[in-house]
Amino acid sequence: MSFLNGTSLTPSSFILNGIPALKGVHLWISFPLCTMYSIAITGNFGLMYLIHTEEALHRPMYIFLALLSFTDVLMCTSTLPNTLCILWFNLKEIDFKACLAQMFFVHTFTEMESGVLMLMALDRYVAICYPLRYATILTNSVVILVIPFTFLTKRLPYCKSNVIPHTYCDHISVAKISCGSVKINAIYGLMVALLIGGFDILCITISYTMILQAVVSLSSADARQKAFSTCTAHICAIVITYVPAFFTFFTHRFGGRTIPPLIHIHYHG
Repeated sequence: MSFLNGTSLTPSSFILNGIPALKGVHLWISFPLCTMYSIAITGNFGLMYLIHTEEALHRPMYIFLALLSFTDVLMCTSTLPNTLCILWFNLKEIDFKACLAQMFFVHTFTEMESGVLMLMALDRYVAICYPLRYATILTNSVVILVIPFTFLTKRLPYCKSNVIPHTYCDHISVAKISCGSVKINAIYGLMVALLIGGFDILCITISYTMILQAVVSLSSADARQKAFSTCTAHICAIVITYVPAFFTFFTHRFGGRTIPPLIHIHYHG
């Protein structure tokens, strides 16, 4: 096979096939993607600059917002430029090591975003339930966990194909085209999702349960409304982040034969 390195079963490169079912409209798809990418970059950098320059915003809640904006910029930049090159110029080939690097960054920034959302839920819990102790309980520290999916993927043999039916490299999309056993990859991926994503969601659920109890106990309707309004943006961010992520994760593992590949690409993209 020409795409293999000599007698090795490690490919020299992969072919990212974009969105095969919509190949005829790749150019049209690229314009809204480019627009959304430009808006995301401009908006997030603007927010980070504002938080950095305004001393009054140097508080945990705004630090978390800046960190969330930072991870959004990195997440978009790790996938969108490559996607636009595929849609605009049909540049589908990506070096094997570059594919692994992209996979590493995609999953790293995903875990960072999940962690920040969990910390923001804790921030809202402390601000609403312990407002007088808010400044002493929460400090400006964040723990970032990096998940090295790349090592599990690099060990796999690729003797069937090097064509990935996707717009960028992610763990399961790359592992699925291997001719070896991906059982360890699937188990590890599931373990990570349940331990990290599940832990974050559990913490968020507990935080909002306690917030709800505290808000309901308030005597004033205006106070309840004000308390709930401070959580609205965070709840929207949680829904937008976790629903597509978990849909993609579980359909990749349990719905691969019943859900069309086009749906996988739309949600995961």
